Amino acid sequence: NAGTGHSALAELNYTPEDKNGNVDISKAIEINEAFQISRQFWSWQVKTGVLKNPRSFINSTPHMSFVWGDNNIQFLRKRYAALQASPLFSGMQYSEDHEQIKKWVPLMMEGRDPAQKLAVTWSPIGTDVNFGEITRQFVANLKAKQNFNLQLSSEVEDINHNDDGTWRVKYKNLKDGTVTETDTKFLFIGAGGAALHLLQESGIPEAKEYGGFPVGGSWLVTDNQTLAMQHMGKAYGIASTGAPPMSVPHLDTRVLDGKRVILFGPFATFSTKFLKNGSYFDLLTSTTTHNVWPMTRVGIEQYPLIEYLAGQVMMSDDDRFAALQQYFPNAKKEDWRLMQAGQRVQIIKRDEEKGGVLKLGTEIVASKDGSIAGLLGASPGASTAAPIMLGVLEKVFKDKVATPEWQAKLRQIVPSYGTKLNNNPDRVAEEWAYTAEVLQLTPPPPVNKTGNAPTPAPAAQPAKSNPASDMAL
Repeated sequence: NAGTGHSALAELNYTPEDKNGNVDISKAIEINEAFQISRQFWSWQVKTGVLKNPRSFINSTPHMSFVWGDNNIQFLRKRYAALQASPLFSGMQYSEDHEQIKKWVPLMMEGRDPAQKLAVTWSPIGTDVNFGEITRQFVANLKAKQNFNLQLSSEVEDINHNDDGTWRVKYKNLKDGTVTETDTKFLFIGAGGAALHLLQESGIPEAKEYGGFPVGGSWLVTDNQTLAMQHMGKAYGIASTGAPPMSVPHLDTRVLDGKRVILFGPFATFSTKFLKNGSYFDLLTSTTTHNVWPMTRVGIEQYPLIEYLAGQVMMSDDDRFAALQQYFPNAKKEDWRLMQAGQRVQIIKRDEEKGGVLKLGTEIVASKDGSIAGLLGASPGASTAAPIMLGVLEKVFKDKVATPEWQAKLRQIVPSYGTKLNNNPDRVAEEWAYTAEVLQLTPPPPVNKTGNAPTPAPAAQPAKSNPASDMAL
């Protein structure tokens, strides 16, 4: 995947422009606040020895927005001005000067028409995160504990509700065929694209509200070290006119297993599988009498999205390379190869008014008694895993979370827990300095204390949905 520590520093789809030309930054603040929780959570794991060698999983990588064309430049200028109101976006710089941009991203300026108008924002507090490495280190630590059991190469075959309110999970070892049954008081389903099927399998009524739509992604990749060492940043573009915002490509520095590489993409791919190694029948078997109508309604309403996906699937190697050349004019075909990434499943939810809506982001689905919960959706992905799990705790262990003991422990792990950092520049400065030191990141810039950015609307009053916006792969 892109390995972006998503904090809305560069992703333009998180700051939509309304019909009056005003840029709304509330979603960007929400995404950024969530990532600050992740930074604090990882810092605590480093301090307690669970995670080791921060540079193996997180590295400072500037995040940039990179646009051309008069309308796009005007939009970026307005976005930059709007973000000045929030302390969370302190340190961001704006430039339309080719010489300055060349200092930030020499590779992207090589061979570019000097007359081309460009605008760029550059933020030093961006990160590149290796979520696979974090997962491996977490599991290695857990395996040393007696009350932890990891079953790999195993597939869940059945989930049943026992008479005493507990759950019975039946799973099969795919290597030797043995079947095991486990009873549990609480069950969490964090199975990526497979979560929808498993929630349906459990039979909880809450799962009937949902359907899923799979979208895959592929990337052009180069590990040519001469090129990789000339590009330091994650440069996000803007969607072409008429294309949904999920089509925004970016040129990304990644550090994979200690080696610098560059990724360009993503290009959307389509498969009916819900997991990269899933079944082609996944989409069909997830369709039920409860969700078939919502899925049909979304298909009709989001036709431009279907059209876009079809266009992406039809792209040739030459088309993909031409897209790369808009970002890196001197690119040579022989340096790049196409790699298939993962699958994600976008949520489709039943809606009284419209029949069905394509939901943004992620959603926690839990039974009324809190004994089972699952996570559906995809964007912005692993960057928000820590705040999402805090949400799970608040939803299914509501009474315990309210106790002084739990509150104290949560604040020990996430010092800003319960605080809106956006309204508190001093706390932003404090948390940035603390996490940058523990995670061995570039020292943060001074925090802008004069701003007065709007606090995101509470979940009870969701912003008007623009489904394509949050599908940045």
